[in-house]
Amino acid sequence: MNERQKAIVDLVNRKGKVSFQELKETFASVSEMTIRRDLESLDQMRLLIRIHGGAKSFETVMERDDLFQRRMVTNTQAKETIARKALPLVKSGMTIYLDSGSTVTAFARVLPDEPYLIFTASLSVAIELTRLKKSEINVLGGRLNSQSFCMNGTRGLEWLKDVNLNLAIFGTTGYSQENGFTCGDSNEYELKRTIASRSTKNVVLMDASKVGTVSPFTFATLEDIDVVVADGLPHAVTQRFLEHDITIL
Repeated sequence: MNERQKAIVDLVNRKGKVSFQELKETFASVSEMTIRRDLESLDQMRLLIRIHGGAKSFETVMERDDLFQRRMVTNTQAKETIARKALPLVKSGMTIYLDSGSTVTAFARVLPDEPYLIFTASLSVAIELTRLKKSEINVLGGRLNSQSFCMNGTRGLEWLKDVNLNLAIFGTTGYSQENGFTCGDSNEYELKRTIASRSTKNVVLMDASKVGTVSPFTFATLEDIDVVVADGLPHAVTQRFLEHDITIL
């Protein structure tokens, strides 16, 4: 996806629906055929829905509250930026846990093909990892959460109780000064807490939209996290992380 296509996705997500005429005016330096090809390609990638006369966002047309799909097509550029900033944390030969969520899925999409031992409970992450030929990928079993595409339950917890992780990369539903890093499902909370206790280094990937959002379950405090990889965090949040010796990328 090139920069123009990212801009198209962001525009459609921001407005909900954009006409082809508006896209022509916004991207006047390229031909109508190029814009049509962009819309076709983005529709195939499920980043927007092409309609007669323009495009709509998934949030506008979906009849049910498919939270994961909406997150996948929101703040796409920020998530890709965060994902690429986190890559230097990963070294060949590491044992890694990749959490669920759209930003962690974006990270899995750009992870280089090296000999890692990877564990995940996320179906979307696992799908992105299928392209890796040198790694061993382990997908935890359990009950499927259809909102996050994550497997939950005691099976995953039992499997991981004796696994020593070099690195755990978490997504988060929200962060606040009072409540720390939070998620919305009690089973995911238990899994995240277990992972954090088994990992040498805990990393959170988050964009600025997560700041100030509070979900029911706190899976990590500032004392639990070693690195935050982010994009556009408020200064006060950055300072608080630094005060707790958290590295910010």
